[in-house]
Amino acid sequence: MIEEKILVMDYGGQYTHLIARRCRELGVYAEIITKDTRLIDKVLHGVKGIILSGGPRTATKEDIGPPFITNLEKLRNEKIPILGICFGHQILAYASGAKLAAGGNPEYGEMKIKVVSDTPLLSGLEREQKVWMSHSDEVCELPESLTALAESGDDHIASFASKDNLVFGVQFHPEVTHTQNGMTILRAFLRDICNYEKEWTPGKEIDIIVEEIRKTVGNGRVLMGTSGGVDSTVAAYLIKQAIGDRLYCVFVDNGLLRHNEREEVEKAFDEMGFEHFVTVDAADEFLEKLEGVVDPEQKRKVIAETFIRVFERKAKELEAEYGEFAFLGQGTIYPDRVESAATGKETSVIKSHHNVTLPDWMKMSLVEPLKDLYKDEVRKVGVKLSIPSKMIRRQPFPGPSLAIRIGGPVTREQLEILRHADRILQEELEQDNSYDTIWQSFCVLLPVRSVGVMGDERTYDQAAVIRVVESKDAMTASVSRLEWDVLLKIASRIANQVRGINRVVYDVTSKPPGTIEWY
Repeated sequence: MIEEKILVMDYGGQYTHLIARRCRELGVYAEIITKDTRLIDKVLHGVKGIILSGGPRTATKEDIGPPFITNLEKLRNEKIPILGICFGHQILAYASGAKLAAGGNPEYGEMKIKVVSDTPLLSGLEREQKVWMSHSDEVCELPESLTALAESGDDHIASFASKDNLVFGVQFHPEVTHTQNGMTILRAFLRDICNYEKEWTPGKEIDIIVEEIRKTVGNGRVLMGTSGGVDSTVAAYLIKQAIGDRLYCVFVDNGLLRHNEREEVEKAFDEMGFEHFVTVDAADEFLEKLEGVVDPEQKRKVIAETFIRVFERKAKELEAEYGEFAFLGQGTIYPDRVESAATGKETSVIKSHHNVTLPDWMKMSLVEPLKDLYKDEVRKVGVKLSIPSKMIRRQPFPGPSLAIRIGGPVTREQLEILRHADRILQEELEQDNSYDTIWQSFCVLLPVRSVGVMGDERTYDQAAVIRVVESKDAMTASVSRLEWDVLLKIASRIANQVRGINRVVYDVTSKPPGTIEWY
C-alpha cells in the first residue's frame, strides 16, 4: 500500500496527467480522481494534499455545489492543503467568495507575472517570472479571506492563497516546461506545504504489484495477448513472476508488423523463459478483412474485430488443452485511461484502439499490473526486472500496426514499401546513436504521388513522411531536431533504395496541435 500520496482531481484539462507525472518526477506518488469523487475517509487515507486540474469550461454556481463544497469543507477540517491550477484556481476562488469574469482576460502562451507576496508557495522566487497561461476567464476580485500572491498584465490576479495557507491557486500552468520555475512551485506545494516526506520511485512498486497479482489470481490461469511492446512485455514478466507457468501468452502476427518484428519478439520471450508462448500467423486473414478499407477509424475497427476472432479461436484451443482461463492480462498503462476511456466525463477521448472488448463467452477478470504507471515508469520497472534492454528500448507501436501509417488501402505491396523505408530510418538512427533519445520514429506513406527523376527517367511515385518526436509519456511531444546531415542521408537512402517512393518530407508538427500518429 502507498503510505503517502497526492490526489489530482480531473476537471478535463489537457494537462491533468502531466500534473500527476510532474509530482511523480519529484518523488511524490500522485493518483488521478474524477471531479465527482466524494472525499470520504477511505479515499483520503494517506492523502497529503490535493491538486485541482485545469478544464475547458467556465466555472458556474453548479460547480461549487455538492460534492465540491462538501469536499472543500472536509479538506479544510482535515487541514489537507489544496492547489488549484487554471480552472482549479478559478473554482477555488469562486467557492471562497471571489468574483469571476468570463472571457474577461484572455492570456495564452508565455506570459510574465510579478510576485507580490512572499508565501510558502512562491517563496524564494524572483519578483518577475515567465509562466505558461491558457485561459480567458479570470478571478477579478478576491474576498478578504484570500491574498494575492502574483499578478499578470495590468494587475490581474495570477495566484492567491488563503490566510491559513491551506488553499492556493495559480492561473498559470506550473506543470508545463514553459513555466520558468514550475517544478520549484510544485515542489514547494508538495514538500513544504503538504509535508510529503517519502521518496517514491516506480521500482518500489514491483513487490506490491507482484503480491497483488498473486492475491487476485490465486490458483487461476492468466491468458494474455502480447505485442512485444514495452508495456505488454513488462506486464507479462510481472505476471510470470507472480504465478509462473500459469501464464499463457499469445502473440498474433497480423501481417502488419515492422521488419523482423515477429522473429525478435519470439526470440526475446524465449530468452526470458516464458514457458507458454504461442504465435498465431493470421496475416492473410487481416489483409483480407482490410481489403479496400481507407478510413483510419474503420481500419482500427476491422483490425480490432479481426484480432478478437483470432484471439478467441486460439483461446478456445488453449482452454481445450489446458483448462479454463479465469483472467486476462493486459498491458494497460495510466495514460490509457485518458486517451481511451477518459478519467472523467469532462475529458475528451482521443484514441479508440488501446484495448478491445472480449466476446461474451470469455468471462475473464482483468489483470493490469501497470495500470497506475506511466510509460517511462514502466521502462524503469523493466530495467529493475532485468528484462533485455532491446525490449525496454522498443519504441511505442500502435495497436493497428502499420495499417494506420498507410494513407489509403492496405496491401502487401504498400506494407513492403513502408517496412523498407522504416527499416532504413531505424538503421540510420541507431548508427547515429539517436535512437535512445527518441520517443518514436517512423515513416508514413501518403495517398499522393509526385513527379520525380531517377537517372534520365521520369517517375510518378509516392511521397513518404519521416516522423521523429521526443516525449516522456506521449501526452505531449516535440519534434526531434535531428542533425541535418543525418536527416538528408535518411531521405536520400529512402528515395534511392525504396522502390515506389520518390519524395521524402519531414514532419515538424508538435503535439499538440497534432497527434503523434498521422491516421
